[in-house]
Amino acid sequence: MTSAADEAPLWQPGPDRIAAAAVTRFQSWAAEHHGAPAEGGYASLHRWSVDELDTFWKAVAEWFDVRFSTPYEQIIGDRSMPGAGWFPGATLNYAEHALRAAEDPQRADAPALLHVDESHTQVPTSWSGLRRQVGSLAAELRALGVTPGDRVSGYLPNIPQAVVAFLATAAVGGVWTSCAPDFGARSVLDRFQQVEPVVLFTVDGYRYGGKEHHRTDTVAELRRELPTLRAVVHIPLLGTEAPEGALDWAGLTAADTEPVFEQVPFDHPLWVLYSSGTTGLPKAIVQSQGGILLEHFKQIGLHCDLGPEDRFFWYTSTGWMMWNFLVSGLLTGTTLVLYDGSPGHPDISAQWRVAEQTGATLFGTSAAYVMACRKAGIHPGRDLDLSRVQCVATTGSPLPPDGFRWLHDEVADDLWIASVSGGTDVCSCFAGAVPTLPVHIGELQAACLGTDLQSWDPAGEPLTGEVGELVVTQPMPSMPVRFWNDPDGSRYHDSYFDVYPGVWRHGDWITITDRGSVVIHGRSDSTLNRQGVRMGSADIYEAVERLPEIRESLVIGLEEPDGGYWMPLFVHLAEGATLDDTLRDSIKRTIRENLSPRHVPDEVIEVPGIPHTLTGKRIEVPVKRLLQGTALEKAVNPGSIDNLELLHFYEKLARERR
Repeated sequence: MTSAADEAPLWQPGPDRIAAAAVTRFQSWAAEHHGAPAEGGYASLHRWSVDELDTFWKAVAEWFDVRFSTPYEQIIGDRSMPGAGWFPGATLNYAEHALRAAEDPQRADAPALLHVDESHTQVPTSWSGLRRQVGSLAAELRALGVTPGDRVSGYLPNIPQAVVAFLATAAVGGVWTSCAPDFGARSVLDRFQQVEPVVLFTVDGYRYGGKEHHRTDTVAELRRELPTLRAVVHIPLLGTEAPEGALDWAGLTAADTEPVFEQVPFDHPLWVLYSSGTTGLPKAIVQSQGGILLEHFKQIGLHCDLGPEDRFFWYTSTGWMMWNFLVSGLLTGTTLVLYDGSPGHPDISAQWRVAEQTGATLFGTSAAYVMACRKAGIHPGRDLDLSRVQCVATTGSPLPPDGFRWLHDEVADDLWIASVSGGTDVCSCFAGAVPTLPVHIGELQAACLGTDLQSWDPAGEPLTGEVGELVVTQPMPSMPVRFWNDPDGSRYHDSYFDVYPGVWRHGDWITITDRGSVVIHGRSDSTLNRQGVRMGSADIYEAVERLPEIRESLVIGLEEPDGGYWMPLFVHLAEGATLDDTLRDSIKRTIRENLSPRHVPDEVIEVPGIPHTLTGKRIEVPVKRLLQGTALEKAVNPGSIDNLELLHFYEKLARERR
């Protein structure tokens, strides 16, 4: 990549915005109290945050007034990865911090949660109401025998009851884990059976796309197949009676009980998240109360610049780490917007209308949604009042350059566009939002504070301006404390540390530019490497999906036994389009002219649809394995795919090519 230093930014924060940003005030304070650099802006602060890692995290804990009920002995004990030990000796409770705003009499009646469904009815939950419900439910969990370390599971949509159940679990020192109700029974059991929950919170169904989807039979199957359950709690979202033996939600949350917060060690498990699990069982990733507390204070309070006056909306489900991240907005006293419904019902503008209706100041969505809006030709900034939206953030996949331009042109020209990238594995971002830096098209603004993000070549040498592996060379507090049912830590080690010993390799190709911004190119294990030129699949998708005839695409690079390299491009066509020679030529010309002649596909093949994980990511590696001849049951975990039938196309194609 050539030097980008002379390119004009798409957006530049004004001096007032920079001065008001929490990260600016934090830097001044940290300079006075902890020796941080007072000058040099974000770049110097970031350098200090990784050079003086212990001091930086101590400063974060002090700035956000983290309440340690037992003091820590040091900041970082063992620094090795995996296995770094954070704040040994300290005890605290995540839920206590998440409900702290309720202690302020002036905020007690202000909304902590705004729930919106497809009817666009808006239902608030006050801070005092949230605290009272959590107190009541936490007492009931204790009465059911839930003790610190017990797992509590939720088969729930993005509704206030899910937030209450999670916070009550954390308050008693339990370990939360959740799946969205659009997951089928097998997918849920692949996750929950690993952790053996003692309580299950469920709904009778959910509403999506204008329809009711009943889940009574699925819940019955979960109850049969989870023998460790001591209690099932029924939330009647569709108005049905609690099934036999289930407890009713209303009765468990009715008492006016002051919450009791179990003080647990810093590294005590907070929740279990799951990788996409496209091959084998999903990885059950355990993150700690203290590690998430500090990481999310930093990410939400400094990087997202959210505080008590803000409203935080991220379109997500409880089956994606972004739900957990969204809930942590409570840490900074921010009002959460919980939207439970289809992203495109009754039309593609649905998410923008939620942002307008709730006065969202930060609106988070997927890059795919932004590109779908662009393709649909809508004009949200013209047709809706989005004047309160200060930032639109995207994740899930890299936001293409056209997505940046569309947001700037069609939402607001003074819009902070934050493309962010991280992972379930750390429930946070490695790079992304910085409120004091300019935004350049196609780039993430910078590496995050306390994140020693680098791009490495195969020999472990750092690169600037060239494509390399995304690595993190020092520990982050939200890195997993372990995987569940991984007693010797081998699965954890092999997931991130098998290539560069002692260094986290995430599995993405990135470029770090000479100005410190970051470009994500896609997964390194599905990167296209032709004649020594590496290119991420995201670059191909960005170019090809500009064509109106292409709804979605999937590209695979296949090393063949004879030393050859076959690179097919699979395309799902827009309604009414035909894959004829003209369109094939147009696709190839687009790639040749915009990317590289070496990455013109060998074949363009029409498919009935592109398969995704349940969290919406295209599954490249399992398709690659199918094309290499791996049996379907070994190439992919069926419970992790949104439409298993689509994979039979690739399975059949592999047989025909043999």
